[in-house]
Amino acid sequence: MSFVTFLVDDDGGVLKALGRLLCAAGYDTRAYASGQHFLAEYDADLPGCVILDLTMPGLDGLALQQALAEKYASPPVIFLTGTGDIARSVRAMKAGAVDFLTKPVDGKQLVAAVERARMKDESARGARRDRAAFDLKMARLTPRERQVLDYVVLGRLNKQIAAALGTVEKTIKVHRGRVMAKLEVRSLAELVRLTERAGLRPMA
Repeated sequence: MSFVTFLVDDDGGVLKALGRLLCAAGYDTRAYASGQHFLAEYDADLPGCVILDLTMPGLDGLALQQALAEKYASPPVIFLTGTGDIARSVRAMKAGAVDFLTKPVDGKQLVAAVERARMKDESARGARRDRAAFDLKMARLTPRERQVLDYVVLGRLNKQIAAALGTVEKTIKVHRGRVMAKLEVRSLAELVRLTERAGLRPMA
């Protein structure tokens, strides 16, 4: 699936110029004359970034960035402005913007910013896929196996887990083996890395 650059600017001339530049660089480009039009047609399943004019009538760039963050998984945003000030650019960057470029935009700077956005989007989508796969595996665990998992990733020994759960060490070994099988890992180190990548917080 190709990487899409979504252009949002109320200046038709800017949309045409940026569209030509990005198409020449090999990007699939879609242009919108307003934030409202863009939101009505935006498909979050498409890998891509949003290139926004900071100052637009109606829904301006910062408001559109916030709307995207609230409704979707915060796609990478690059801001363009001819009138931006330091305070607004800081707000944009704190909210996760990839870059803040001034008009007229330097073509090389824009393409470099889009490439950073592409890498950021790819990383974020990969993390979401990993998390979804992990959640499916976690759903296989019984409540008791989940308890054992929590103690294991905290570094507890089988006999310590048995004492904490009021059972015998042999039973914990069985549960531990099932946890490893269901999560498709072969070692404790692999199990710990898996849970860390998924952001699992032990409940024990």
